Amino acid sequence: MEAPAPYSPAEAPMPIVSTEFTVTSPEQMQELGRRLAELLRAGDLVMLNGELGAGKTTLTRGLGEGLGVRGAVTSPTFVIARVHPSLGDGPPLVHVDAYRLGGGLDEMEDLDLDVSLPDSVVVVEWGEGKVEDLTDDRLHVVIHRAVGDTTDEVRHVTLMGLGRRWSTVDLTALSA
Repeated sequence: MEAPAPYSPAEAPMPIVSTEFTVTSPEQMQELGRRLAELLRAGDLVMLNGELGAGKTTLTRGLGEGLGVRGAVTSPTFVIARVHPSLGDGPPLVHVDAYRLGGGLDEMEDLDLDVSLPDSVVVVEWGEGKVEDLTDDRLHVVIHRAVGDTTDEVRHVTLMGLGRRWSTVDLTALSA
C-alpha cells in the first residue's frame, strides 16, 4: 500500500472571514475606515470595490486618519497611486486607483506594489481581477449603494478577509 502524499500548506483551503455593515452617511463611512485602520498592519492588502460614488475614497480617508499618515487622502484616479508616509511609527499608506487600468497585475507592475506591500498598507480601489496575485492574505471590501437618481446615503459594506492573516481577526468588532 502506498503512503499518502505529505501535507502541503499550499493545498489547504484559504480561510475566509466576513461581516456586513450598514452605513448611513459619509461620516460613518470615514469612521468605519478609522476603526478598520486599528486592525491593519504593514503587509496588508485591502481591495475596495463598489459603484462610482459608493464611498471607497471616503473609507480610505478614514484609514489614512486611523493610520496617522501625512497628506490629504484624495482619489488618485489620474495619478493612479499616492504614497502617504506615516507621521509616527506606523506603516505608510499606498492608495491606488486601478479604475483606468485595464489589465491585471502585469499592467500594475510599474507601480511596484509587490515591493511596497511588505512595509505598507496597500489599498487598491477597483482592484478586483488586478492585484489578487500579490498575496493570498487580503481584505476585500465591497460597498453597495442604490444606483440611479437617488440621494440615498445608505451603503451596505461587506468585509471579507481571505487567508491566514485574517482568519483570527474579529471583523465584527468594527461595529462596536
